Amino acid sequence: MKRSAKYNYHHGTRSTDHGTRIYNIAGFKLPSVTTILAKTKDQEYLNKWKQKVGYEEAERIKNLSSKRGTSMHKFIEKHITGVGYDDLTEIGVQAKPMAQKIIEIGLTPVEHYFGCEVMLHYPGLYAGSTDLVCEHNGLETIADFKQANKPKREEWIEDYFLQIAAYAMAHDYVYGSQIRQGIIMVCTPDCYYQEFKFQDSELRRYKHAFLKRLDSYYYLKNDYKEEAQIDTNELLAEFEKEANK
Repeated sequence: MKRSAKYNYHHGTRSTDHGTRIYNIAGFKLPSVTTILAKTKDQEYLNKWKQKVGYEEAERIKNLSSKRGTSMHKFIEKHITGVGYDDLTEIGVQAKPMAQKIIEIGLTPVEHYFGCEVMLHYPGLYAGSTDLVCEHNGLETIADFKQANKPKREEWIEDYFLQIAAYAMAHDYVYGSQIRQGIIMVCTPDCYYQEFKFQDSELRRYKHAFLKRLDSYYYLKNDYKEEAQIDTNELLAEFEKEANK
């Protein structure tokens, strides 16, 4: 796949501090998007599921899913960047056909890509890593690859949409881009592929929803005023003002 050098991406480091993933990038020390979403998510459904299957089994499923997802991502990343790769472990054997399904269906409309495993940040507020920034059917797009144990419904994966919306805002702010589209590419172990695509007004709606979660995250922290280097209330007000023009 051909790479475009249109954007010169920042590099940084990641660490974990008391369960919070922290990014050190461009002089900022910022919480990750996934941490922000996890800390502000209603845990009722997850807790009920853990009680139903048992906490030990829930942990086993979680760890297996994480390992399979990591391997799947590795296969896709190496395909995009043109680096030969294989994984003959049990997890790798499961993940490889899942990756191939995403490559065959999801990546076919990609004309070129700007970056793979790109570290993004919104100065003073948050950071994260997105799987792919590319041009997809003529639109600058942020795409994320997800493994799933069973097919998903849109209403079950709102945080996936919010995650991409957060990355799109950060990309546009730092690099002066106009990300028009988000795509979530999902594959199950039996290679059932799903694609969730959203653009323009829908993308804007998810950006607004993420800003509300971001504001809640900083509000819930005792050191709210010191921690947030930008007033999230002001950012929300600006966003709503632009939306109403």
